[in-house]
Amino acid sequence: MTASTLHLIFESAGYFVGGQLFWWQRRRLGDPIEGSTRWLVIGAGIFGAAMGSRLLAALEDPAHFSLLGKTIVGGLLGGLIGVELMKKALGITQRTGDLFAIPLAVGTAIGRIGCWMAGLEDQTHGLPTALPWGYDYGDGVRRHPTQLYEVAFCLTLAVVLARIHLPQPGDRFKLFMVAYMAWRLLIDFLKPGVAMAGLTAIQWAALACLIYYASDIRRWLTSHG
Repeated sequence: MTASTLHLIFESAGYFVGGQLFWWQRRRLGDPIEGSTRWLVIGAGIFGAAMGSRLLAALEDPAHFSLLGKTIVGGLLGGLIGVELMKKALGITQRTGDLFAIPLAVGTAIGRIGCWMAGLEDQTHGLPTALPWGYDYGDGVRRHPTQLYEVAFCLTLAVVLARIHLPQPGDRFKLFMVAYMAWRLLIDFLKPGVAMAGLTAIQWAALACLIYYASDIRRWLTSHG
């Protein structure tokens, strides 16, 4: 079985497990919006995620612009934009993202295993390192296994999201976004990339998302201070 096939298997498994977790939570906890409307919101999120994922991946290396790549950060931001636009069009004011927080964390962790198995061709590996846990992807160079770092981070985040008490509807999804974007802003310093004013396109996008949620971050900090 080739590395690309294994990548596809784990990526598909991430979508499947994440989807099952979403529907399980929906049955157990309920949903703030009705079924037919939920499908419209989900559809808008999927479309936005597909567009955002491709666009941000292309901007990662403007000199080799291509819409064939994908990036999780772009998918999350594109999905967020798609959902918010659809909610505005439908007049929905409720927070609708909490049911997605844990499924996204778990699904991302599973998908990253596939990225690790895909090796260098996936371009999600880290920079060379002399640390003892550096991983040789087959070319004799030990690199940070950043995909495995992300697996550990996302699974830990899923546990935190399942156990933490948050004051307002929507906070669970916001916390997922803030935590993941902060993670990507930091961990991507350990990855090769084309920097623009010190940050890659993915890091700039992650920073923009953190600024977008700045008022919520401030609220969390002051309410527990």
